[in-house]
Order: sequence, then C-alpha cells, then structure tokens
Amino acid sequence: MGWLDGYVALVTGGGSGIGRAVVRRFLAEGCRGVGVMVRSAEQAADLLEEFGEQVVVSRGDVRSGADNQRAVELTLERWGRLDTLVGNAGVWDFFTRLEKMSLEELDAGFDEIFGVNVKGYALAARAAAAALRESRGSMIFTLSNSAFYAGGGGPLYVASKHAGLGLIRQLAYEFAPEVRVNGVAPGGTVTPLRGPESLGKQERRLSEIPNFQENVAASMPLQLIAQPEDHAGHYVLLASRENSRATTAAVIQSDGGWEIRPIR
Repeated sequence: MGWLDGYVALVTGGGSGIGRAVVRRFLAEGCRGVGVMVRSAEQAADLLEEFGEQVVVSRGDVRSGADNQRAVELTLERWGRLDTLVGNAGVWDFFTRLEKMSLEELDAGFDEIFGVNVKGYALAARAAAAALRESRGSMIFTLSNSAFYAGGGGPLYVASKHAGLGLIRQLAYEFAPEVRVNGVAPGGTVTPLRGPESLGKQERRLSEIPNFQENVAASMPLQLIAQPEDHAGHYVLLASRENSRATTAAVIQSDGGWEIRPIR
C-alpha cells in the first residue's frame, strides 16, 4: 500500500532530474498512472522504455497553452481522472548578472525564463483546473531556495522563482476549497537543469559546472549536495489527501539549510 494508491498525476518537465524522480516515486507510491510532458523525443522514448504503460508521454513546450491542454487531455483519455498536477519544468540563468546582459539579451532572456518558470506553471494550472476541481485534487510547483533568498542565480531566475511563490499563494486562494496548491523548494541539486537559449546557454547544464557538487556541499549546514530523489518524498506528501488534507499555500524547503548557512 502506498500513499498515492489509485491516483493519477501529470508532471511537466518529467523527463529528467527532479521531475523524473517524482514520476518514479509517484508510481512506487501506488499511482495508477502518470502523464508526463517533455520537450525532446529522446526523453519521451526513454520514459516509455522505463515505465511502459504506466505513463503517457506528450511532447510540447510549457509556454504553449495548447501543449499544456494536450498533456491534460492525454492523461484524462488514458485514466479518466487527474488527482495531482506537478509543474516542474524550469530553466536557470547560470548566475548571469544584469550588467552582463545587453538590453537585447535582457529582453529575450526575461521572456524565456519567465515564460518557462512562471507562464508555464500558470498555463498548466489553467489546463488542469477543471479536472482537479472535479477530483478535489492538488497542484504542486517546483520552486527553489531562490524563491526566498538572493544568490541562487541571476536576477532573472531569482525574480522568476519569487514570482512562482506568489503564483502558488494566489492560486491557493482562488482554488480553495476544492484544490490545494503547494510547492517544493529544492536547493542545489545534481540535475541537468539547462540554461536559456536566449543567453546562449542552452547546451550548459547545472550539474556540469566545475566543482559544483563540492562547493554546494561545503556551503550547506547539512554538508551535502542533494540528488533529485532527495526531494521526491515531499511531492508525495503534498499530493496525498490523507496526509496533507489541511495544507495549502505552503512550500516545503528542501535546500540543505540554506537559511542558516554559516558566515564565511
């Protein structure tokens, strides 16, 4: 028996990293099926190879309302219901400072980073709203320690994650009492989180930064660098009606103790 027995979920950005860990954990906790929205054909094929009929995969761009709607529809067609939406797709700016961007780069970078990290969540929520109201389900969005503190990215990324926090709170207000809306805020994690194409960083990955793991672990009170699986249980808790029935507008911080970092 799992905490999510019989549930159906939809995870955006579920092809790798934290999203993939959430898909895997949800199924282990008893989910009947998981819809997964990804961008690449390679990720789609890989998901089907690992999970088979337990997943239905849609390819699309989270910045497209039509693509989000298709992901919801495919999930409903397969299993007839939706209990939890996990908005997880994201893009990171590799600490790009404001004055390191030209006005043109800033313009394009803002649109891309806010498009993926904020607009993508709003569109997913809108597409899934009716199904989640019907099931009295929940929404869970992946934030970051950058939703609360400076220093986890450049101004575009940090501002987008602060915006995501506001989105969670407002959606929780609007969807109550039928739908709970919460978030998980990971800190530094070994994931292939990509950079923005608009800043020429689309081929860069967070996990490939030299000495990234060592530097993050050394700066954290818990002295560790998280793996995607370290966060997945928080999503299970928030998705579970039995275990989080009274929880909405909350964000679980899973960041190794970022707030209490020692002064060096």
